[in-house]
Amino acid sequence: MDEIEPAMAIALNEKRSWLMTLGQSAVGCGSLAGLTWIAYWLHLPPATVGFTYLAAVVVISLLYGIWQATLVSVVAVSCLNYFFTAPIFSFSVSDERDWIALLSFELCALLVSRLSSREKKLAKDANAQRIQMKKLYELSRGILLFDLQGPQGPQLAGLIQRTFAATDVAIFDGQLDRLDHIGAWSEEEQKIARTAFLTGKNEDHPEKLITQRAIRMRSATIGGLAIGGEVDSLIANAIASLAAIAFERHRSYENASRAESAQQAEQLRVAVLDALAHAFKTPLTVICTASSGLMELGTLDHSESELAHLINEESLNLNQLCTRLLQTAKLEVFSSQLPTNPIAVSTLVKNVVGDLAATLDGHRVDVSIEEPDTPLMGDSELLTMILTQYLDNAAKYATPGTPIDIHVRESDSELVVAVHNSGRVIELQDRERVFERFYRGDEAKDRVAGTGLGLSIVKKAAEAHRGHVWVVSAEQEGTTFFLSMPRIGAQARVARNDRC
Repeated sequence: MDEIEPAMAIALNEKRSWLMTLGQSAVGCGSLAGLTWIAYWLHLPPATVGFTYLAAVVVISLLYGIWQATLVSVVAVSCLNYFFTAPIFSFSVSDERDWIALLSFELCALLVSRLSSREKKLAKDANAQRIQMKKLYELSRGILLFDLQGPQGPQLAGLIQRTFAATDVAIFDGQLDRLDHIGAWSEEEQKIARTAFLTGKNEDHPEKLITQRAIRMRSATIGGLAIGGEVDSLIANAIASLAAIAFERHRSYENASRAESAQQAEQLRVAVLDALAHAFKTPLTVICTASSGLMELGTLDHSESELAHLINEESLNLNQLCTRLLQTAKLEVFSSQLPTNPIAVSTLVKNVVGDLAATLDGHRVDVSIEEPDTPLMGDSELLTMILTQYLDNAAKYATPGTPIDIHVRESDSELVVAVHNSGRVIELQDRERVFERFYRGDEAKDRVAGTGLGLSIVKKAAEAHRGHVWVVSAEQEGTTFFLSMPRIGAQARVARNDRC
């Protein structure tokens, strides 16, 4: 029954249209009969009557349309011939010139009717287009007033129905797998919106008075739309485009909200880490001092001495962990405005190698710097930490007795520091993850104690200097950790671009 109703409505509308045309034609013919009676009673000449009829045809054309004006023009020619052209009261014409005059009148009436009807149609179409543009503007304005914290489907369906006087509206959101509907459609008719999303097709169903559109953003289909009622095809396309904008606006708002929440959580995490690290520093210092004092007293037996040594060693490890947590907090604070000073690369490398000489487990360090006097803008403490971490890792994981190589080279735009050691290979799946916070490969866990914080801090420190880090590892070549940073001129250009 529901499928028959749209067809019955179309047939009923067509019947009403024909009845209206006949009624308007009858009005035109009746008006022409009145003009004929007046002209005959006043004994007006045929030329005057002809111009009067022509004016009547133009008026009928402007008021009703081309078909009504055409019928009235035929009746006008007949009246002009019968009542005003000799012989009167006869449809015969005695003078051939009168035939020409009658035919000219009919052609002129038809031409004027056609032109006036065409202008009327253009004006009607322009007015209808203006109304549709106004509705589209109202729709776009209404979308801007949506509650972004709530689902967009019900708001959009209600707005489309109100704005375009639609009988039914169904909207399917592909991302949420959600179908929203307003109106009296059955479940099967509501699924047309889901079908539009799945097939990506734009279709019109005039027999059902349903318009189906896929909602697309760029080249991806993100939803489907079905509208019940008489909706122009181009207007339906515009509605689908505005629906896509509404979906994208809502998703952008959600992404921004999630990003803001993540940023707030990160700020809270940094604050907690900073507070905990500072809170742990004081008792750890006391523990380290006490354990060292116990060992230096010389009054402990062998077992007690081992326990004191274990306490001292683990407290030092905890102290180192707190130091790294504080370094992480410092990087978060200075992520946007890092204090920088000119640093000589050769001096930086020399100082780090000298400080670590006693902890490199006998590994020889070979240093190669292409331009020893090359200056670098950065935070001396953070850059020292990066190089220290690289050297410390190289000494821990290198094959005993093998050298560690430090090579510094530069190009027009950047300076690259490479720290190489020979030892076990870092597996391919671990080469990106070694720079993640708290991540340690299975082999590294078994061989060397650690926290998994060192390389993650190195990465953040490099990014704070607008540089980046990576690792290359192979069985024959060994393992090389890289640090790349823009040179002084390039750093200034990168900083300007970031501000822009």
